[in-house]
Amino acid sequence: MTPTASLLLLSLLLLGCSGPRPTPLPDFNGLLRQNASSRRDPALAQRWLASLTLRGGRERVDLVNLGSRQPVPLPGLNRADAQPISVSVSADGMRLAVVQQRNERTELVLYRRNVGTVQRLPLEPPGVPRSVSLNADGRRLAVQVSRGGRWEVDLIRLP
Repeated sequence: MTPTASLLLLSLLLLGCSGPRPTPLPDFNGLLRQNASSRRDPALAQRWLASLTLRGGRERVDLVNLGSRQPVPLPGLNRADAQPISVSVSADGMRLAVVQQRNERTELVLYRRNVGTVQRLPLEPPGVPRSVSLNADGRRLAVQVSRGGRWEVDLIRLP
């Protein structure tokens, strides 16, 4: 077999072994761009997409129902005096964990969508939260925390 034929055969074998490539959902991505000028920190859970969006020069937490492709209202969560840093959503879309900057302090909060309440979650020992990840049932979360110049991860069981 000639080197050219060997190279061609090898190329065909490699192409046959590669799986399908990920492709963006252009219609859905276009819909997301219509609702906000910028999005970051996406959190995907079942049929829910939570992200931080920039609207009117201010960032806020956004939740989209992927089934209906509609934004979901979050009354009581996006306060004028709070700047969200990280967000995570439970699989049923009923709980969102948020790290936010408020009154020059960074805090971890839990938002319960069914009752529209925000609960501050204290960290023990105290630290500065940075990033959060909520598990599927919304009963536990992992939070990245800075303490004494070191990054740590706390696991927290929620009521």
